[in-house]
Amino acid sequence: MTGRWYRDPDDDVVSDPPAVGRGPEHRVAAVTLAALLLLGALMGTATLFVDGVLRPGTKRWVYAVTMGALVVMAACLVVRQRAGPRHMFGLVLLGDLIYVVIVLSIEDPVRYATPLMLLFPAFVAAWFLGPWQLVANMVATTVACLVALWPSYDNAVGLGVQVGVSAGMLNACALGIFLLRRRVQRLLVATQNLTRLDPLTGLYNRRFLVEQAPRLWRQARRDGTRLTALVLDLDHFKRLNDAHGHAAGDAVLQAVAASLTAAVRPPDIVARTGGEELVVLGLVGDPDEATHLAERLRCAVAGSRTAHGHAVTASIGIALARPVDGEDPTDALWRLVDRADAAMYAAKQQGRDRVVALSVPPARTPLPEEVPGVADPTGSGVA
Repeated sequence: MTGRWYRDPDDDVVSDPPAVGRGPEHRVAAVTLAALLLLGALMGTATLFVDGVLRPGTKRWVYAVTMGALVVMAACLVVRQRAGPRHMFGLVLLGDLIYVVIVLSIEDPVRYATPLMLLFPAFVAAWFLGPWQLVANMVATTVACLVALWPSYDNAVGLGVQVGVSAGMLNACALGIFLLRRRVQRLLVATQNLTRLDPLTGLYNRRFLVEQAPRLWRQARRDGTRLTALVLDLDHFKRLNDAHGHAAGDAVLQAVAASLTAAVRPPDIVARTGGEELVVLGLVGDPDEATHLAERLRCAVAGSRTAHGHAVTASIGIALARPVDGEDPTDALWRLVDRADAAMYAAKQQGRDRVVALSVPPARTPLPEEVPGVADPTGSGVA
């Protein structure tokens, strides 16, 4: 799992429609829809007590059952506090059908049941449904308007004009809201990318690691596996920046990120946590599996090249943990990363461009180049 796998926010394809799920904001949406349905049922029920509204010969119980269906739908939303795309599609089509039943029961639909009543299902469809479902509802809206206005016009031209105006306005509003929703979704994806992705490499950042810690801990406990953290630090990166400029250093980071993205396993998480420091998180069955992964990543970094031929190597530290119940995933994650960082530091001391796994991290002693007045034996002046 890498940041490079995110969908481009400018892509024409956006994510699935925002179905009403189980989160707090989804419960608010479900309750709001239920309240609107209940309000419509109460307003429609008041018609039963007004003389001259219902068509002569209409069974009052048919109209009452129709209003009762609105109450039932509202109750279902309140109890479930969620609704998937299929439920919402059925709810919208049922709303269109209920409007048709009301029209057939009303003496003067133009006066007591105008097509404006279809605004509710049209707006719900525009905000919660996918493209083909929206088109289906637009067709249903046109049919419902035709049924509602048919008895009020003697000629086909007048009927066609009124149906075109009413259905056209409803469908235009629905289409506008649908396009607005897609734009909002793109902005949300872009905002999410800004908060979770490193802008230079496209890899994830520290914030995303924190967000993923609880999920990784739950999965490791459920599967009985271990969580491994690999800390990679690019060797002599400061010397490369000093010799060739920061643009060359940025290009190297981008090339390394691309190589790591291709080398990790699909469930692994690759993040950039510092200037030239990267972290890879994954689930493994034993230490050998973690070592094999680290060696593959080391070779991937060594084999990466920029367009100008610049390349680096990486020192990699490995740490493993078996999550236990009761520990804080975020704190445990950073303890694990700290152990991997100590192992990476040992790899630096042992000559760089290698993998080191330490079960107990040693006390940190400064590298020669980090001690004032002590020359770096490699002549690099960097870690």
